[in-house]
Amino acid sequence: MSTTTVTGTSGEDRSDYTRAESKAIRKRSLRLLGSLVTPVRAQLWLAAIVLVVSTAFRVAGPALIAFGIDNALPAAVEELNWLPTIGVVALYLVTGIAGASLIGWYVVVAARLTQAIMLDLRKRIFVHTQRLSLEFHESYTSGRIISRQTSDLDSIRELLDGGLNELVSGILYGGFTLVMLLLVDWQSGVILAVMGIPLLLLMRWFYTRSQVVYRESRVVSAKVIVKFVETMTGIRAVKAFRKEVRNDREFGELASDYRNVNMRSIQLFGTFEPGLMAVASVTVALVLLWGGIRVVDGAIEVGVLLAAVLYVRNFFSPLQEVAFFLNSYQSATAALEKVSGVLEEEPTVPDPVKPVDLWTARGHVRFDDVSFGYSKDRVILPDFSLDIPAGQTVALVGTTGAGKSTLAKLVSRFYDPSEGRVTLDGVDLRSLHPKDLRRAIVMVTQEAYLFSGTVADNIALGKPDATMDEIRAAARAVGADAFIERLPDGYATDVNKRGGRVSAGQRQLISFARAFLADPAVLILDEATASLDIPSERQIQDALQTLLADRTAIIIAHRLSTVAIADRVLVMEHGRIIEDDAPEELIGGDGRFARLHAAWRESLV
Repeated sequence: MSTTTVTGTSGEDRSDYTRAESKAIRKRSLRLLGSLVTPVRAQLWLAAIVLVVSTAFRVAGPALIAFGIDNALPAAVEELNWLPTIGVVALYLVTGIAGASLIGWYVVVAARLTQAIMLDLRKRIFVHTQRLSLEFHESYTSGRIISRQTSDLDSIRELLDGGLNELVSGILYGGFTLVMLLLVDWQSGVILAVMGIPLLLLMRWFYTRSQVVYRESRVVSAKVIVKFVETMTGIRAVKAFRKEVRNDREFGELASDYRNVNMRSIQLFGTFEPGLMAVASVTVALVLLWGGIRVVDGAIEVGVLLAAVLYVRNFFSPLQEVAFFLNSYQSATAALEKVSGVLEEEPTVPDPVKPVDLWTARGHVRFDDVSFGYSKDRVILPDFSLDIPAGQTVALVGTTGAGKSTLAKLVSRFYDPSEGRVTLDGVDLRSLHPKDLRRAIVMVTQEAYLFSGTVADNIALGKPDATMDEIRAAARAVGADAFIERLPDGYATDVNKRGGRVSAGQRQLISFARAFLADPAVLILDEATASLDIPSERQIQDALQTLLADRTAIIIAHRLSTVAIADRVLVMEHGRIIEDDAPEELIGGDGRFARLHAAWRESLV
């Protein structure tokens, strides 16, 4: 089966697509381009009309020069009649000024058109990637997402901003020039048409070679971005494991590959441009030679020969711009394929077609014969059933990989079960209205991520319309008010990226205040105290007591001190519940939890 090199779907950089798959990817990219152009059709038509008229004015010059030399000047010299000459000069100035003015207008219209398309595309990528399910984001690296929003969009903008303008302008100008040449001197037009054969071969060679080079360039460019972003994002791990030297070597290799690809593209231009100049020079020489012979024989006038030479030179001048378009086109095509691949991704956890409203949730969670796996050959929860009454605090305990976090993700509807259903107050989560789901169920994770903005903004994340009194009350309820007031600007303090001005424990308290203000019916704590030291954890225990009151809670924790506040403990192993009882009952027994608890107590001695 024949294959071709393609930058693939969903941002994957591949080179093993079949021709059928490549064709499908191109159709997908064109479909995206069509959807972007449709809303701005009126501006597109205006730009096209302005460009056509301006090009017509621009190509009129050599024909006017020919008329002036062969007709107007003889009339002035022989008959002392200067009116034809004045008329030709005036008309030449009018066409030149009109052409220049229309080109200036076209540049403005085209720029507005480009910016409108880019605004639409940029917003689409952000909105769509944010809407995609957690499964997509866990498999799609942040570096690749950033590449879609930065370098790929820049490539598309360059195509629309300059390359496409150069192509359309060059083709129109070349076409109008050829038509005028045939009208002025058809024999010179035939010479130009014949020389178009080696010109087409040269263009074809350049297009084929550049297609491969620029797609390689996009692949390597994406790898450079991904390596840089991953290194900077994981800089703590890099420093901890002294990975700088290895990263330097790996990034250096990627940078060298990128340089080599760019050098190959420069070498392409180094061959193409001299070849284009050679074809142009030979064509001008042939037109001048054949035209000179005919001038001597009296078959044509000198003005016609001059116009023919000017038209031939003008025909070749925009072809270099067409080559620059091919440069932008190859890069933008690869970028458009990647962007369209992301936009074609469908959420694996789709919103319900006919959502069920649940205005007031009580918090009764139930798993009915649920099976789930991240892949077909990796089942995490096999035939799992569980009932959590409203208002109960349940702690999940077990070894890594037992299925605790998977259970939490299913309750949060980050994933959907492969079989069975998860319900909230008897309503399947797949049918529950998204706004009701997000209002009823909140997860607090170990990371306790803080967004750029103030402390107040971060606490109000789950309730954007909250008043400052409500924000302060939420902070006081979980014990965060005291340290917030000590910050430089109190609740107006900018936490910076990832909460740079607050400690891990303080970030966790802010996240608890955020959850308290959101007031969910079901609260999930996924290793929410794992990154804290013992004093910080003890401080947060009081906040947890307040936070968990009068609501259903699911606590995932390795530290058994956190588990002690639960009404019920579930010990999980290989996706199944092997122990289920109150903490004190399990501690008094001889099961897995009792042994874990004994080992934990010994570790404190």
